[in-house]
Amino acid sequence: MASVLVPLAQGCEELEAITIVDLMRRAGIDVVTAGLDEQSVKASRGMVLVPDTILDEALKKEYDMVVLPGGLPGADHLNNDQRIQNLLKQMASKGKYTAAICAAPKVLASAGLLSGKQATSFPGVLEALNLSDVTLSQQPVVTDGKVVTSRGPGTAMDFALDLIEKLVGKQKRDEVEAGLQR
Repeated sequence: MASVLVPLAQGCEELEAITIVDLMRRAGIDVVTAGLDEQSVKASRGMVLVPDTILDEALKKEYDMVVLPGGLPGADHLNNDQRIQNLLKQMASKGKYTAAICAAPKVLASAGLLSGKQATSFPGVLEALNLSDVTLSQQPVVTDGKVVTSRGPGTAMDFALDLIEKLVGKQKRDEVEAGLQR
């Protein structure tokens, strides 16, 4: 069974976090949500999310993919957490998927994973970093190798469906999508 880690930081975008977790679990993917500490996560619009575990515990397990929800200041908290930076580099070195949406692609950039790649983010996020070696796109979801990025809350469903297809195939993606009545 495919396994995915979704780190949840204070101030994350709840629509993105919930959409990613919900759709992947509908696809039968083992999704673990992990808080950066032992606190419940107060998301960017005030929803309180209760992670499955804390990051230190979650890091004892191997994953096929790590998906970073965006939102501010959530993406900044992820970006400033050395455990997340180390995890992203480890995932890339093992040829595993890393994915980020909205403001979170800047975390991938900080870890050096966007170098020489095409990527997208919430408008202005990656542009503000002046990344000369990243080709910026305005597409809703961009895949370059094992790195997947997306624009924001409005693209969360397409992003999650794309990730499902990468992990468990088009047939499962189509099954999940049909159940959503899109």
